[in-house]
Amino acid sequence: MAATYLPTLKQLQYLVALHDSGHFGRAAEASFVTQSTLSAGIRELETLIGVVLVERTRRVVRFTPLGERIVEKARRVLREADELGDLARVAGRPLSGEMRMSVIPTIAPFLLPRILPRLRREYPDLKLFLREETSGQACEQLHHGRTDCVLLALPFGCGEVEAAPLFDDRLFVAFPEGEMDPTPTIRPADIDPNRLLMLEDGHCLKDHALAACNRPELRAEATMLGTSLHTMVQMVDNGLGVTMLPQMAIDAGILEHTRVTARPLDAENASRQIALVWRKASPRERDFRLLAEVLAQTR
Repeated sequence: MAATYLPTLKQLQYLVALHDSGHFGRAAEASFVTQSTLSAGIRELETLIGVVLVERTRRVVRFTPLGERIVEKARRVLREADELGDLARVAGRPLSGEMRMSVIPTIAPFLLPRILPRLRREYPDLKLFLREETSGQACEQLHHGRTDCVLLALPFGCGEVEAAPLFDDRLFVAFPEGEMDPTPTIRPADIDPNRLLMLEDGHCLKDHALAACNRPELRAEATMLGTSLHTMVQMVDNGLGVTMLPQMAIDAGILEHTRVTARPLDAENASRQIALVWRKASPRERDFRLLAEVLAQTR
């Protein structure tokens, strides 16, 4: 019986790295090998399966249509191989070993300072590596196997994932002192669309807030230029407009030392749901659910 030669994980890693970077030098650097080693590994893979995966020119690296399909298959294979190690880890102590978690920017600075001390104290064997990314980027990293779980706000289309809801985070309207009537809550009808400042595209908080207001003209006329909630507060404090803030940011003191007032938004669905999500059928589901319990208790 003739021997069967299969692609190695290293060859697949080289191929995915080249696809991600679009450049042999950068792919080699990311893979911690020389460029000649990476290039030779990909050529060996092409020889092995008998097809060209990458068109090489002096200026550009272009994947063939079949190459694109094989890259996606390679990502799944690498992700499954990575989870083999997880199978051994979950048999040991809960919440131990390395875990990569992505957190969206409208959660990270407000929730992490409260939860990390408890995790270090109660689960000292857990090595938690954190990435701050927008929701879309975080979900992409999750499905590509570069992160293990994501702390984000729902609703958001993150693909085929499992989710553990943690708590609801109410939305507030923040405005310069004296600009709006001192009512206990603010209705969407009270918001001047020409004064509304929102986070730029890519931040799901913007979509949650606009959906809660249910005023199409707000989306059309709002100024979307903020890169962070702290930046938004500074603009409001300088009288440039009003904005939307989640309760967790207010509870964390984002309005301290400003002349900004915040009142709850009086509307249906005037909150976002904070959740921990992970890939379906992950062998570390038990760890993720335990982590979700800790996060929910430490809000």
